[in-house]
Amino acid sequence: MHHTHNGLTNHCLAHNQGEDTSVSSPFFLKGFFLLGSLPTMDLTLTTPALLFPAISLLLLAYTNRFLVLAQLIRQLHSSERDYFEAMVQKQIANLRRRIALIRLMQALGVSSFIFCTLSMFSLFVDQVPLAEVLFGSALVLLAASLIVSLYEIAISTKAIEAELADIVAKGG
Repeated sequence: MHHTHNGLTNHCLAHNQGEDTSVSSPFFLKGFFLLGSLPTMDLTLTTPALLFPAISLLLLAYTNRFLVLAQLIRQLHSSERDYFEAMVQKQIANLRRRIALIRLMQALGVSSFIFCTLSMFSLFVDQVPLAEVLFGSALVLLAASLIVSLYEIAISTKAIEAELADIVAKGG
């Protein structure tokens, strides 16, 4: 099946054995403007369940990052260093910011988990449109959690670079 738009002939993406399971809206793919049938996705009970292991592992990783920061804070507190030293003050501000980001990452991850569960429940009670919205929201929350995680990693990397610069400056 072919559609012509602006002199270009493009193939439709999919058809499901003669059934009309498509949305007719234009979209952009690989630099070509295509008009035609878009495949739809059948959301089954197992689809949101696929995110459970991924979200669980992310939450475990976030918790480990939090525990490492907590340990670092305890070490700073018990060390013999002068707490008014500029480097330590920078570390404390950095650690506070990173802890807040990790809490946000965890909250977004848990919210994604809850939305996946609600999506599965909606499918169970045959409320497919609601389940689709909840599942889409779960994906958005998971993506937001990962974006915040990337930002926290960037901050962490800058903190390590500052520590290395301090060691070099002290002749270590």
